[in-house]
Amino acid sequence: MDHGAKQPGDGTGNLVGTIVDEVAFDVERGKIAEFARATGAHDAVHTDRREAERRHLPDVAATATHVVVAGHHRSAQSMLETLGLDLPRVMVGGTSWDYVRPLVAGDSLTGRRVVTGDVTKTSSSGSPLRILTLETEYRDRDGQVAVRQQETILERGRR
Repeated sequence: MDHGAKQPGDGTGNLVGTIVDEVAFDVERGKIAEFARATGAHDAVHTDRREAERRHLPDVAATATHVVVAGHHRSAQSMLETLGLDLPRVMVGGTSWDYVRPLVAGDSLTGRRVVTGDVTKTSSSGSPLRILTLETEYRDRDGQVAVRQQETILERGRR
């Protein structure tokens, strides 16, 4: 999963290809139940193993945003330093997930977050706006991609 990634500080001024961080975590039945409650996901596939098996899954299915649990295993401060971001000027631009297959209790995932876009534009107010795009591929024990997550981070420039 190298993607030709580079380390920060390579002198190019553009961070595309930089590895932001790597993370590993297990998809746990209890955490799935917490996410289901928190997101109002009432489908029994998230809480009842028999229902999951009826739908040809080996265990209860994770909810659609489950990989955000990776945030508990990452350092936000380290990410800010790697990307050269000033927190008071940072906004979340968006997050999307592309599931290659359902996540289920018992999965073990590893993910590498890599910068895939780093551009600066002029905002409608005339100040610079940096737009960073990050992609994480979460891979299972077999090294197969299970989920791709894309994040957009915006940093407002100084006027």
